[in-house]
Amino acid sequence: MEEKIIQALILIIPLLMAVTLHEVAHGYAAWMFGDPTAKLAGRLSLNPVRHLDPFGSLILPGLLIFSGSPAIFGYAKPVPVNFRNLQDPKLGTIVVSAAGVAVNFACALAAGLVYQIIAPFAADSTIFLLAARLIYGFCVISVVLGVFNLLPIPPLDGSHILSALLPPGARQKYEQIGTFGVLILLVLLMTRSLDFLITAVISPLVRFFTGG
Repeated sequence: MEEKIIQALILIIPLLMAVTLHEVAHGYAAWMFGDPTAKLAGRLSLNPVRHLDPFGSLILPGLLIFSGSPAIFGYAKPVPVNFRNLQDPKLGTIVVSAAGVAVNFACALAAGLVYQIIAPFAADSTIFLLAARLIYGFCVISVVLGVFNLLPIPPLDGSHILSALLPPGARQKYEQIGTFGVLILLVLLMTRSLDFLITAVISPLVRFFTGG
């Protein structure tokens, strides 16, 4: 149980960092495209408390960790974006939606490089071992967030990108499933229906970034 708690902390702390950066990226991209909503709401802050969603940031990842799920996923409180304020609504929607994913992959790359530098020292130092585990966890979480958010399941970023590319009629029908999106995602995660993403996409990316 003690190791389980340590493992949970090693995953939840990087998760809070990753989802915070993810949401700030959305808000900053929206600001660059002419929508100051997130900035005015104080959501361009790197303080995780401003972005915490009790279920998505703590309960959901906790359930996945203690249920033995191979994929630990979570989300923060979405930053407010008024898409009508965007200078180019279609391109702006795509860029704003993709910004969080892009930052997650950039963080995974940076974390992977740092991990490769400090990992050789982990065997001889408790501090380096803990740091290596945290940084490795941050890399893994960043990859998971990047990959999972590309899924076209509302309210994930992939759904907003797909919605922006669909013709109006198809977009309206597609967006109707948004109410059930979180439930669909939770069922897919808890039933391990998305395990193929781990073996085919996430694991190879983590190995690539960490030099494994």
